[in-house]
Amino acid sequence: MVNQVETAISPAKRRLGLRKYSRFGGSLASVLTTLFLLVLLTFIIGRLMPIDPVIAVVGPDADQATYLKVKQELGLNLPVLQQFWIFLKNLLHGNFGTTLLTGRPVMEDIARVLPATVELATVTIILGAGIGIPLGVYAAVNRGRFADHAVRLIALLGHSTPIFWIGMVGLMLFYAKLGWVGGSGRLDLFYEDIVPNVTGFLLIDALLAGDMEVFWSAVTHIVLPASVLAYASIAYISRITRSFMLEQLSQEYVITARAKGVSRRGVIWLHAFKNIRVQLVTVVALSYGGMLEGAVLIETVFGWPGFGQYLTNALVIGDMNVVVACTLIIGCVFIALNVISDLLYKFFDPRIK
Repeated sequence: MVNQVETAISPAKRRLGLRKYSRFGGSLASVLTTLFLLVLLTFIIGRLMPIDPVIAVVGPDADQATYLKVKQELGLNLPVLQQFWIFLKNLLHGNFGTTLLTGRPVMEDIARVLPATVELATVTIILGAGIGIPLGVYAAVNRGRFADHAVRLIALLGHSTPIFWIGMVGLMLFYAKLGWVGGSGRLDLFYEDIVPNVTGFLLIDALLAGDMEVFWSAVTHIVLPASVLAYASIAYISRITRSFMLEQLSQEYVITARAKGVSRRGVIWLHAFKNIRVQLVTVVALSYGGMLEGAVLIETVFGWPGFGQYLTNALVIGDMNVVVACTLIIGCVFIALNVISDLLYKFFDPRIK
């Protein structure tokens, strides 16, 4: 009898395993196809842009012989399809080429600037989610009251006010006039290159080195750009959280919980909020990814030597090696955030397993 049961279960297990492998294979194929299309589309757009990368290298006053020599060295004299094929083969070998401006390997430059943006985005999302989610819940619970209108006004201003304008006003007020925060860059010039570059994140490296002066200098420089970015994040997250909570607070299970005598706090946080955590994971993850690629204006205003400013400079001169590499990194970041979101879904909602 036991053998019959095991024989019956075994094919079912095999089918379940095949489905899992099939889903994994489909997901992997989708990721690879997305990355390939990203590379192809970015390469085509780069070739259609009215920018000559050779001029960026030799300058507008170079003679014809120098121009043609550099063009040949860059491979730009070859047919476009052949250029793309060579570029694709280099990518598969992990070779993204060199930058036009510095002459260094692209990945070396990206490894230098990416930690600055990750550090800024991480501090920003902590502030944005840490303030925006409670504000959204508070607004939903007090729907139609003064608190609700105040939160909605904050969100409206955060969406409608240009972020670069807020940054410039913040610099003039808190740095130039009051002197409460640091100016441009990540550190005061006096503290540059004092602590060893272990992780690339100045706040962490300063703590690892035990140098509190460098740490507080880094804090004073990051607090204003992170707060400006966080304001836009708070506006978005609070509005979405309010919408999710209003939907849950109108459900029958909430009315039943209130009828059974569950406390107001319990109804809000243990019932209604518990059911929107999965949705908020997606909102916060996408907000974080958007900051990594969309902090260009803030990095420009505050002179922050980050990924966004580096990509913008590459676009201006048509440095496609940098543009494609940055595009792939952004695509990989969003893919990684989606994977992390899926794992968190299973943690917050065991039914998904």
